[in-house]
Amino acid sequence: QVQLVESGGGLVQAGGSLRLSCAASGRTFSIYSISWVRQAPGKERDFVAAITWTGDSTYYADSVKGRFTVIRDNPNNMVYLQMNSLKPEDTAAYYCAASITTLYEYDYWGQGTQVTVSS
Repeated sequence: QVQLVESGGGLVQAGGSLRLSCAASGRTFSIYSISWVRQAPGKERDFVAAITWTGDSTYYADSVKGRFTVIRDNPNNMVYLQMNSLKPEDTAAYYCAASITTLYEYDYWGQGTQVTVSS
């Protein structure tokens, strides 16, 4: 089992920044990648960004490229999502998800953290 705990959400004005954290524990050696996925009210969950557990590859949705950066902290089993130039359309619940074998197939989820961007 892998446990994931997100933190760092909040309310920010458009143009501002937030950094989300995802703490992984348990069988972390089995993780292939960690993704950030968001869900706005009334919408489906959307992929935001991902990083392989080794930290050598990153992936981004077109909507966040150039604004968001996903970072891996190896010694502490942490993954961060640095979000800059936030827009109201970034408002959503943000989840980190662990994949064991395939990048976009999620085996474990955190509880989520809310990000609200005011205009």
